[in-house]
Amino acid sequence: MNDATRTSTSTSTNPPVLPMPDLRDSFPGPFPASAHADDIERHATQWLRTFPLISSERALSALTHITGQGVARTFPTAGRDELFLCADLFLWLTAFDDAHGEATGAADPARLLRTTSEYVHLLAGHHEPPGGPTAFGAALRDLLERYGERATPAQYARLTAHLRDNLFGILWEAHHLHRPDRVTLPDYRAMRPHTVFVRTVVATAEVMLGYELTEPDRSSEPVRELETAVADLAGWINDLASYAKETARDGSATLGLPALLMRQHECDLEEAFRRASRMCEQQAAVAAARIAELTSGGGPLADHAHALRSVASSYVWHIDDSRYRT
Repeated sequence: MNDATRTSTSTSTNPPVLPMPDLRDSFPGPFPASAHADDIERHATQWLRTFPLISSERALSALTHITGQGVARTFPTAGRDELFLCADLFLWLTAFDDAHGEATGAADPARLLRTTSEYVHLLAGHHEPPGGPTAFGAALRDLLERYGERATPAQYARLTAHLRDNLFGILWEAHHLHRPDRVTLPDYRAMRPHTVFVRTVVATAEVMLGYELTEPDRSSEPVRELETAVADLAGWINDLASYAKETARDGSATLGLPALLMRQHECDLEEAFRRASRMCEQQAAVAAARIAELTSGGGPLADHAHALRSVASSYVWHIDDSRYRT
């Protein structure tokens, strides 16, 4: 990890340097990347031309770049077509959140609810949402068909369940955006993995890398603890990395870990970042310990632990990208 993970981006004209987590012991860089990174970016651009989910060329270019580079680090050993599929799924979720969630959804929650329900129809196996075909509907149908060709029935069911969780998470976030004081830290911790899409990314790992856990292994304490630690870490480091940009855009960043900690502990921003950084470091240490434990035995559990290490590393890598700069 480079220095940008230990120092903060600007939050005002002359801001203090905010403490950031030091994750080098648990997830040291540089992180492995697939040789297909540039291919992923070119494919992502083409896919978004086929399914025009983003109207701004500048936004499209920025999103395809970070997605291509990020997915290359999420599953560095996956095949080219699998990486394309993973990238397209992340593009769909991000574009949907940008187009329909956050401020747009907060301004008209009823519309977001109707839109969300349309895509639940597709996830339930219906061919078209009730309102007829849309770019988002056509793109989601494309994704589901391609996943269905690669996944076992159980893997497909898990993926669609996590996608429903993502849609609910986007709706939940929009609902609370103007009244963040109603959100408790346990609420936020439960919902944040669904709004940062990390559990969906984890659910794709078996399809991307060609292994499958048994149900007893999947429900075992080491696997559950590892997945929870990675899910927490992904959301929290994203909150810290994006704080400056969110504050510059909206004037405040009230629905995120720093603001929640400020309210809960009645502390200033610097102390909130310090507390959040310690939380990140603790969960990173838990994840690293479980990864070491699970990789020692080989087999699908070791494959899953390696995959979770790459997923966590990709979220750590993301926080240095220009997407999060003011």
